Amino acid sequence: MKLLHIDSSALGGNSVSRQLTQSLVDQWRATHPGTVVEYLDLAADAPSHLSLDSLGFRLGPDAQGLSEVQRQENAVSERLVSQFLAADVVVVGAPMYNFSIPTQLKAWIDRIAQAGRTFTYTEKGPQGLAGGKKIIVASSRGGVYSTNPALAGLDHQESYLRTVFGFFGITDVAFVRAEGVAMGDEAKARALGAADLRIKALTAAAANEETAALAA
Repeated sequence: MKLLHIDSSALGGNSVSRQLTQSLVDQWRATHPGTVVEYLDLAADAPSHLSLDSLGFRLGPDAQGLSEVQRQENAVSERLVSQFLAADVVVVGAPMYNFSIPTQLKAWIDRIAQAGRTFTYTEKGPQGLAGGKKIIVASSRGGVYSTNPALAGLDHQESYLRTVFGFFGITDVAFVRAEGVAMGDEAKARALGAADLRIKALTAAAANEETAALAA
């Protein structure tokens, strides 16, 4: 089994989402021995945002005639989408920045959103090509949005991630949420405690499902 571990927070050791993704990966490896983990730190090594040189992805004969810059950008996109497609499980650290996700994470999504690789268009509309994976998003928020109707409409973080991964054909998308981490020490401790319980439940459930599938 291959697991792709992605962080996107710019806060380094002070990041809640990084703490959550590390706990997720540790728990996953404990319940799934032999898992091969590949790590991608988008805060340290983010792809550039889409430009005229990187917009559009070309393979084989379609890559002929590209400039050197376009070839380099094409190679970045190909490396990232191949890495994503090769993973069975993807753990994504996604802090909420200004009601959405970090631009580094958005740049990565833009690189893997490739027609013919992660989705295609048919006569009946778009069809995802990357199904069969499990996505676990470690979501951190300074405030509380999920249980506050007045703020729920401001959430363009989790709603966007669920939409884009669904567009890729991935139906198994789970969230580990730590909310209210900027609302005082007690609120942060409660949020981290709840997230820890969620992590243990998710990884244990996944291990039980796989054991049952093997026994069937």
